[in-house]
Amino acid sequence: MVSPGNPLKDKAGMAPFQARLASARAMARHAPIRPTAIEKKLKTRYTADTLTKLPRLYPNHRFLWLMGADNLAQFHRWERWRHIARQVPIAVIARPGYDRGAHASPAMGWLRRAVRPAGQAKHWTRWRLPALVLLRFRPDPTSATRLRAADPAWHRRFLGSSPQLEQESPAPSPLTSHTPSLD
Repeated sequence: MVSPGNPLKDKAGMAPFQARLASARAMARHAPIRPTAIEKKLKTRYTADTLTKLPRLYPNHRFLWLMGADNLAQFHRWERWRHIARQVPIAVIARPGYDRGAHASPAMGWLRRAVRPAGQAKHWTRWRLPALVLLRFRPDPTSATRLRAADPAWHRRFLGSSPQLEQESPAPSPLTSHTPSLD
């Protein structure tokens, strides 16, 4: 999800929404994910509100919250973060330099009992909530902060694109699971 605005970040340094969405779509062009503007469509400001509305909009899908260890380190600052953890399983991707802070965070202290082995990640749709899995991949040393600092006007390359906001549907990826309707 490309957020219309992160309540924990200063808006002054944030690129325009359309440029961020177009950039995300360009980067994901060959990946099994689909960047979405669903928060803008739903007019939600907080993840907890978005996650409350998604099942109503997509009743035949199950959702998983995917975030980096940098977000887990400050997850306790999110609006209704415990509510989020009770709504969807959470998968945390290790990020270079953030693991220690993530593991020592207040949120991790609360979620520690809910940690599932990474080997069980493929069964996430059956997990009782809250549930959290820590995923490790070969880390990508690329730093978005460094990239933005090296090219402060990066977003201008994407301002001419006009990504569609109307046609939102969850991507068929490991992050969503289609379940047949019981109706």
